[in-house]
Amino acid sequence: MGDLKKGYEEPARAKTKRFCQYLPLNPETLDEYKYWHDNRNIWKEIPEGIRRAGILNMEVYVIDTLAFMIVETPLDFDWDEAFGRLATYERQAEWETFVSRFQLAGEGKRSEEKWRLMERIFQLYE
Repeated sequence: MGDLKKGYEEPARAKTKRFCQYLPLNPETLDEYKYWHDNRNIWKEIPEGIRRAGILNMEVYVIDTLAFMIVETPLDFDWDEAFGRLATYERQAEWETFVSRFQLAGEGKRSEEKWRLMERIFQLYE
């Protein structure tokens, strides 16, 4: 697991925008969910499709039975258009069906239908 208090180093980027989402997970399959989201185990088509949809970076964090996702995109990113395209990419629908057994968000839904966008209520930048 590593020392979480050391943080995660991030590369410097141009101006971007960020979306944050959450999703409840099945406590009985949590270890499997983590296994399949490890960079060594995730299907290669999934990160390829995410990048092709225009997403610069995507991170998933887990605490207890809650997954939290950060999506970083260019400023001109259109959420609905990008996720509409992503759903058509190779193995994406198959992946969503596969991971739905680890999630408590309903089967047969696309990614953007399962994950709930979160409202930012504080920022320290300014």
